[in-house]
Amino acid sequence: MNFNKIIILLLVAALSNSAYAQKVKGQIINEIDQPLEAAYIYNINSQSHSHSSENGVFILENSKTGDTLKIGLLGYKNKIMVLQPENFGTNLIIILEEKAFQLEEMIITDELSALSTISRLDINTSPVNSSQEVLRKVPGLIIGQHAGGGKAEQLFLRGFDIDHGTDVSISVDGMPVNMVSHAHGQGYSDLHFLIPETVNKIDFGKGPYYAQEGDFNTAGYVDFSTRDYLKNSQISMSVGDFNSLRTLGMFNLLENTKNQNAYIATEYIATDGPFESPQNFNRLNIFGKYVMFSPENDKLTLSASHFTSRWDASGQIPQREVDKGNITRFGAIDDTEGGETERTNFNVEFSKRISDNTTLKSNAFYSYYAFELYSNFTFFLEDPINGDQIKQKEDRQIFGANTSVSHTTFLGTIELVLTTGLGFRHDIVDDVELSRTLNRKTTLENIQLGDINQTNIDAFVNAEFEFGKLKIAPALRLDYFKFLYNDKLQTEYTLLSETKTIVSPKLNFFYNAEDNLQLFLKSGIGFHSNDTRVVVTNLGENILPRAYGLDLGQIWKPTKNLIVNTALWYLFLEQEFVYVGDAGIVEPSGKTERFGVDLGLRYQFNDWLYLDTDATYTKARSLEAADGEDFIPLAPDFTMAGGLSVNDLNGFSGGIRYRYIDDRPANEDNSLVADGYFVTDFNANYTFNNITLGLIIENMFDVEWNETQFATESRLQNEAQSVEEIHFTPGTPFFIKGSISYNF
Repeated sequence: MNFNKIIILLLVAALSNSAYAQKVKGQIINEIDQPLEAAYIYNINSQSHSHSSENGVFILENSKTGDTLKIGLLGYKNKIMVLQPENFGTNLIIILEEKAFQLEEMIITDELSALSTISRLDINTSPVNSSQEVLRKVPGLIIGQHAGGGKAEQLFLRGFDIDHGTDVSISVDGMPVNMVSHAHGQGYSDLHFLIPETVNKIDFGKGPYYAQEGDFNTAGYVDFSTRDYLKNSQISMSVGDFNSLRTLGMFNLLENTKNQNAYIATEYIATDGPFESPQNFNRLNIFGKYVMFSPENDKLTLSASHFTSRWDASGQIPQREVDKGNITRFGAIDDTEGGETERTNFNVEFSKRISDNTTLKSNAFYSYYAFELYSNFTFFLEDPINGDQIKQKEDRQIFGANTSVSHTTFLGTIELVLTTGLGFRHDIVDDVELSRTLNRKTTLENIQLGDINQTNIDAFVNAEFEFGKLKIAPALRLDYFKFLYNDKLQTEYTLLSETKTIVSPKLNFFYNAEDNLQLFLKSGIGFHSNDTRVVVTNLGENILPRAYGLDLGQIWKPTKNLIVNTALWYLFLEQEFVYVGDAGIVEPSGKTERFGVDLGLRYQFNDWLYLDTDATYTKARSLEAADGEDFIPLAPDFTMAGGLSVNDLNGFSGGIRYRYIDDRPANEDNSLVADGYFVTDFNANYTFNNITLGLIIENMFDVEWNETQFATESRLQNEAQSVEEIHFTPGTPFFIKGSISYNF
C-alpha cells in the first residue's frame, strides 16, 4: 500500500511539474512598435535564456508562474518582469525604452556576437557619412582610394593587400558585393552604392571560420545590414574645399503605420579633388526599402537601389618626376584616366518561424552592373608612340538566392542548434574587354574580349553544441563552380569550360569563463576563386586554392567601462593571386603564410566620451622564395586605427579619428618601400531643435602622405630606359567642409 502511494505521489509531482514548466512566447519591440533583434531574455529562477530574432520573436523554455525575467539590449533600458498566469499561452509583448549606449551595461555572454555588438557601438558613438567611413568601421580594415573616387577602394586586412576584395567577402543585406572574374580584378568590390546613413548593423569575422561564407572568405568577411525604418525624415547638404558637394535626402513613406515600414534615400556627391587636373567626379545613389510583418510575425522585405558614377583621374605618378620638380604631388603624367560605372539591385528577403524550434531565412537578388575604366600604369613602356593606356569594360547580370533553416533541439541535456543552408549565384558577363586605347577615344588593339558565365552552388551545415559554459561548433561547407568563357577574339566560335568542387570544414570552440570573459579557438578552411579566363586556359590548376586558418583569442571586460579583445592567428594560403591589369592575367605567386596578433580596446569615460582603437601586427612571407626575397609586396606589418568620440553633450557631438599604416615592402626583396602614414580627421556637430550644423576636417594636420603605392616599371616619353620605382596616388591634404541637416 505504501508503495502504491509513493507511485501516485510521483505521478502527481510529475504532472505538477509539467503543468508549471512551460514555454513563454513573445515579441520584443521598441516604443514605436518596431521589433528588436538580439535582445536577451533571461529567466533568473530557472536560468534558461533566449534571444529575439530579427522579427523580435522569442521563445523561452522552462518557465512558470512567479518566475522573474530580465530583458535587455544595449542601447535600451533593462526591464524586469514577473510571469503571471495570463503570460502563458499568449503572445507576450515586451516594450523596451531606448536610451544612450552605456558600455557598463554590456555583458559579453548575453550577446549573440560580442564583436558585432562592438561595431554597433562604434556606429552609434561615431556615425558615418561616407562609404569609406563605413568600411573603416570594421576593426583592422584599412582602405585606400587611387582613381578619382569612383574606383573601388584598395583594402588591407591582417597583412593582406587585398586589392579590391580578393581575400575578403563583402555583402549587403545578403547580396554579394564582390565581382567574380571582373574586368579589373578578381573579387572587385565597389561598395559605393551603399548610402552610409542607411547602415544599421555591421557583422564581420576575421579568418575562414564561418560556414555561411564562401568565396573570398580567407582574411575575413563583412556583412552590412540596412535599416528597416527611419525614426525621422532628413535632408542635408555639405560643401567644402575642392568644389566638394554632397546632398542627402531620407524620407519616411509610411509614418505611424503598424507592421509596415517604407522609406527612400537619395545621395548626390560631386568633387574636383585636390588634383591639378580636376576629377570631375559625381555619384548619384537612390535606395528604397519596404518591410512588412504578417500577423504571425513573418517578415518580408523588398529593396531596390540604383547607383551611377563617373570620374576623371590623374592616376599613379612616378616618384622620380616629383623629385625632379617636373610635376607636383598632385600633378599627372596621363590625366585622361578615369571611368564610369553603375549598378542596379533588387533584393527580396523573407524570414519566418516555422515552429517553436525552427526558423527560416532566405533572400533572392538580381543585379545589373556596368563598368568602364581607363588606366595607364606604365606610360610609354610598351608603346613609345601612343602610350600604354588601357580600357577595361564589362556588362554584367547577377542572379542569386540564399536560404538557411535553423533548428534548436536537445540531446539529453545538451542544447543543439543545427543550421543548414543552400545558395546559388549565377553571373552573366558580356563583352569583358581589355583593350589598348588612346585618349579614351581610339581603340588601338583588343587584348581580351569575350563572354563569361560563372555559376556557384553552395550548401552548408553548422552545428552548435552547448555544454554549459562551453560551446562547440563544427561545420562543413560544399561549393560547386562551373566556369564558361567564349573568346570572341578567335576566328571560330570557342567556348571553354571547367568545373570544380571544394569542401571546407570548420571547427570552433567558445568558452564563457565568466559573464564578461569569453575565450575562443577558431579553425577552418576557406578559399578564393580564380578568374574564369585564367581557369579555362590553365587546365584546371589553381582554380580554388585553399586557405587554412587558426585563431586563439578572448573578449574580456575587466572593468565596467572597458572591453578588450585580442587574438593570436595564423593563415596559410595554397596560392595567392596577383592581377596584372595591363596584361589581363592573374599571376599565381605561390604559397604564403601570415601570422600575427589583433588587439582592440573600447573604453567609455562617462555618458558622452568614448574611446576606441584597433591594432594588428602581422608577419607575412612567401614560402617558395629564398630568404630576403620572400616579402609579400604591399603586405602591411602593422596597422592601427581608432578615435575619441563625444556623443550628445548638451547638443554637441563629434570626435577625432586617426589611422596608421607602417612602412611596408613594395617588392619581393624589400628594396622598394611603400611609405607609411598617420592621418587624423576631425568632426563636430551641434544640434538644436531639428537642425544639425556640422564641421568636418580631413587630414587636420595637413601631413604629406601617399594613399596608395605600387612598385611599377614605367618609362616616360622622353626616357630611353625604363625605371622600376614607387608610383603613388597622393593622399588628401587639409580638407574642410561644413554641413547642415534638418530632421522632420
